[in-house]
Amino acid sequence: VQLQASGGGLVQAGGSLRLSCAASGIIVRNTPMHWYRQAPGKQRELVATMTSGGSTNYADSVKGRFTISRDNAKNMLYLQMTTLKAEDTAIYYCNANTFWFGQGTLVTVSS
Repeated sequence: VQLQASGGGLVQAGGSLRLSCAASGIIVRNTPMHWYRQAPGKQRELVATMTSGGSTNYADSVKGRFTISRDNAKNMLYLQMTTLKAEDTAIYYCNANTFWFGQGTLVTVSS
């Protein structure tokens, strides 16, 4: 299984970014998929989940601002992030089935 996250970068507070995750070795639409993040000096935390059935769940800290989605044809997972805050600064990781982690992508939000 390979999961390659991309789309991170430097953005001002209040801005938006869309993260992408290219998956191989799994079928995204058949697999519970997650986005995690790890801020400097903090533990990795679960940010968003999409079940194989398409249900979504979010951490309270991002609810209403982040949206997880997938493209079944492309076997891709996405995280649309809006109204970004400085505390969203972290490395974001795509995850499959709570087991496989991909290489992360750094999101830096300047205040």
